Amino acid sequence: MRLEGVELRRLGLPLRSPFRTSFGVELWRDILLLRVVASDAQGWGECVALPSPSFSSEYIDGAADVIRRFLLPALAGRDLDPDDVAPTLARFRGHRMAKAALEMAILDAWLRSRRRSYAGYLGATRTSVAAGVSIGIMDEIPELLDTVMEYLEQGYQRIKLKIEPGWDIAPVRAVRERFGDALELQVDANGAYTSADVDRLAGLDEFGLELLEQPLAADCCRDHIMLARRLRTPICLDESILSARGAADAIELGACSVVNIKAGRVGGYLEARSTHDVCVTHGVPAFCGGMLETGLGQAANLAVAALPGCTLPADIVASDRYYERDIIEPLRLEAGYITVPDGPGLGVDPLPDALEAATTSKEWLSPI
Repeated sequence: MRLEGVELRRLGLPLRSPFRTSFGVELWRDILLLRVVASDAQGWGECVALPSPSFSSEYIDGAADVIRRFLLPALAGRDLDPDDVAPTLARFRGHRMAKAALEMAILDAWLRSRRRSYAGYLGATRTSVAAGVSIGIMDEIPELLDTVMEYLEQGYQRIKLKIEPGWDIAPVRAVRERFGDALELQVDANGAYTSADVDRLAGLDEFGLELLEQPLAADCCRDHIMLARRLRTPICLDESILSARGAADAIELGACSVVNIKAGRVGGYLEARSTHDVCVTHGVPAFCGGMLETGLGQAANLAVAALPGCTLPADIVASDRYYERDIIEPLRLEAGYITVPDGPGLGVDPLPDALEAATTSKEWLSPI
């Protein structure tokens, strides 16, 4: 399969409600989509980089620039197989989110031309995925409790609370007391704490949490090992896991006992599958994380979430969780599960009118 060109498309999608984490408050999403046009098919990719280098060192304008100047030219003139993309681009350091978006689109096109699905190609074993929802930091506990109730009534099987210093023990206690021990409850700090907060984090042990996600900064492996030894609550790593090899190191060193798999963060969906395989080998539970993707990105995430080793509810939600109008036919929650698309490639396509309404700019790139 040879590339004829790539369209970079920027979207602006307002969020249904502000989503606040320790990185800041998001009111709308600035999204970079890629449309790969090949000799016999086209495919879609979504870059999960944010507008600013907050969650990671990558950001949208930088991702577009590295695709334009380096990644796409490196693939020019090649007869591409999806497995060739990562090795070909390996000489360029970092930029995993940009590489993942390009690989996602190429894999989509390649699979569409062969009438194969993402889920089938990656090795998914389930036709639907248990859905969990993340709730951002709020101003008041009563507001939080009402929000948790709303999502439980919708059928979400797991609640994850974003936490930070000053918004941790009290809201977690309030949720646990209101909804009881049967609630699958997790917390996610997005690296908001330091090793000086060990005693405070140990206070979370009393609530029987399923996991504490990324309590410390991404590069604090030694401190995560220390924290994991101190806490009864399982430590899950997110931002720290940049590859399958990194996941193996973190597990073997005792820095975590759960892994959040994000394809954009590890450099692509094939590396995400390898990260999953590492978790299976080590007997460590995993789940597919999310980055407020559109339905295109969530369709690909569902294929990862349906892998046999992803045993915890995924951070994948119905389309109306984030957006008034998604750019695909809405993904829907049914009895706590979301169906895994089984059509060719991603199994979903953008709705032309929704795509155009959200588009803020387009740029055509030739690989030659």
